[in-house]
Amino acid sequence: METPNEDMGQKKTPKEEPNQKSALSVNPGVADAPAISPYIRDQRKTLVRKEITAEDLAAGILSGNRTHLSKAITLVESNLEEHNDKAQAILELVMHKVGNSIRIGITGVPGVGKSTFIESFGSYLLEQNHKLAVLAIDPSSQRTKGSILGDKTRMEILSKSANAFIRPSPSSGSLGGVARKTRESMYLCEAAGFDTIIIETVGVGQSETQVHSMVDFFLLLMLAGAGDELQGIKRGIMEMADLIAINKADGQNEPFAMRARVEYESALHLFPAPESKWTPRATTCSGIGGKGIDEIWKLILDYISTTKTNGYYAKNRENQTKMWFHETLREVVLEDYFARPGKKNSILESEKKLMSGQSTLLKEIKRLMGN
Repeated sequence: METPNEDMGQKKTPKEEPNQKSALSVNPGVADAPAISPYIRDQRKTLVRKEITAEDLAAGILSGNRTHLSKAITLVESNLEEHNDKAQAILELVMHKVGNSIRIGITGVPGVGKSTFIESFGSYLLEQNHKLAVLAIDPSSQRTKGSILGDKTRMEILSKSANAFIRPSPSSGSLGGVARKTRESMYLCEAAGFDTIIIETVGVGQSETQVHSMVDFFLLLMLAGAGDELQGIKRGIMEMADLIAINKADGQNEPFAMRARVEYESALHLFPAPESKWTPRATTCSGIGGKGIDEIWKLILDYISTTKTNGYYAKNRENQTKMWFHETLREVVLEDYFARPGKKNSILESEKKLMSGQSTLLKEIKRLMGN
């Protein structure tokens, strides 16, 4: 019998026990495992990373250690003074192994197929039992100073080979797309045993003097069917070229490439004879199909043989070293000048006088130089 205090037709809700949870309660889950093993974390706290000395890096480079070579090039490219000092110490230890490679500069307008050509050309050299190092210069942004450094991803075959070394480097604003430290990086690659060095420039149509001043052979890649071929590049670059190769000479484009080759070869004969006594040539090739790659290598070997016989090869390298010395000297002197106390304010003062017409350019420069 229901008690009179209870409402008719309504059931009494049972009271929850103190330890009883409702259906909406969340049971505690299992704690997440730590991302790093506690044992390894404790080991890291006591682990002191040993710094690799210049002597260790130099020994590794001379033995062909690619990891040590990469570390040394990173030091060369660094702007930190302590890194530069260490890089110079490494170079001093390996300089006796420098100079035993064929140095090839490759340039051309963007889209000419430089990376594809180097992939095909490098694969051919590997088949001939050569050891190849590619210093691919990537353009740096004038706004952010950053670079994509994607050339290595476009040279898949070479990047997998034990006898090939690919190092993308930022141009860092250098004219012609050659990084300031490219020459020292080339020396390190030679010391590591690479007998063929390729330097790929940005190819922005500006002066390629820098790459020309550090290689033995200068190869210019061109395209056919892109308009007036002889207007496609400045005369100064053509005068520096030891060989012009019309790339993408395959399929329906082959007849256009052959016609362009004739036009370029005729134009080359109009230039003064180079000091090397080598007659520049024009040829055709295909980076995708590999056509003409063997002919290009034969021409390079012919050039090396000719210039070594007439003495130009050694003389050219001596002149390149002198040019490198004077170029670096000017750069260091300029950096030292701007780092002097008070120079920044003096330069700002000269700028104001020039912009207001109160003085002349040469007068202000002489004043800043102390004359």
